[in-house]
Amino acid sequence: MAHSRKFRFGVQVNGGGSGAEWTTLARRIEDLGYSTLFMPDHFDDTPLAPMVALSFAAAATTTLRVGHLVLGNDYKHPAVVAKESATLDLLSDGRLELGLGAGWMLADYEQLGLPYDAPGVRIARLDEALRVVKGCFADGPFSFAGDHYTITGYDAQPAPVQRPHPPIVVGGGGPKVLRLAGREADIVGINPNLRAGAITADAATDSLADMTLQKLEWIREGAGERFDDLELQIRYFLASITDDARGFAEMLAPGFGVTADEALGSAVALVGSVDEVCNTLVQRREEWGVSYVVLGEDTFEAFAPVVARLAGT
Repeated sequence: MAHSRKFRFGVQVNGGGSGAEWTTLARRIEDLGYSTLFMPDHFDDTPLAPMVALSFAAAATTTLRVGHLVLGNDYKHPAVVAKESATLDLLSDGRLELGLGAGWMLADYEQLGLPYDAPGVRIARLDEALRVVKGCFADGPFSFAGDHYTITGYDAQPAPVQRPHPPIVVGGGGPKVLRLAGREADIVGINPNLRAGAITADAATDSLADMTLQKLEWIREGAGERFDDLELQIRYFLASITDDARGFAEMLAPGFGVTADEALGSAVALVGSVDEVCNTLVQRREEWGVSYVVLGEDTFEAFAPVVARLAGT
């Protein structure tokens, strides 16, 4: 694999509870050595609005970065996203990672009465949105005329602290969106293909090692010469610190239609003792170039020894 970055670790949190609980959680994540607190952007299973909650988390911490995994592009105009993001980056002294995606969860669209366009249309709209966001972050007025957005002489304020813009995160599992991510993003998330609009059994088979190599190739095709500049990220949805990794895999693998070995080698699984998990992450960095590891709020405490050992190495 081309580049070998230092390890970073993030935690994806849905949020909930009181302000005191939320800020205590953010400080705990920071104290354990995690780089970033991420939030998703959904309406049926995410209690807190990510932009507002991330502002509270940033205000309660000093070094913790905050970001989105990821904002649904169809839920808000990209110029509004850029203004809110630049504000958060400014007020946090440059700690934002802006995640923007094409939108995938059918339930969100159905509950809000939004048209659920074909994936190609949503990805084309995301392509334009990324150009609008970058135009907003740049100096001076800009104009843009696309099939989905039109900007005329807009000089966006405020300017973000991070220049030319906060790191942009784009993830996905299919060729179109991963080529787009390779071309436009700073951080690329390697995800299951969720073309069904929900998390289904085929998400597991789409995350097997062979498919991960294919996804890396799609990213490389989009990135071209800038591939070595990308930071590659995986959100581990199946994560456990255990001394019986095989037993854990044998218990869960049949429900996903894969073998235990395939489950343990899946790009969304991170299972084993602290030593085994550390070895797996080092191996995947060597083979896949993935150095940015994201865990859930249910597992970040258990993985703290891994973070202590690998973060920054």
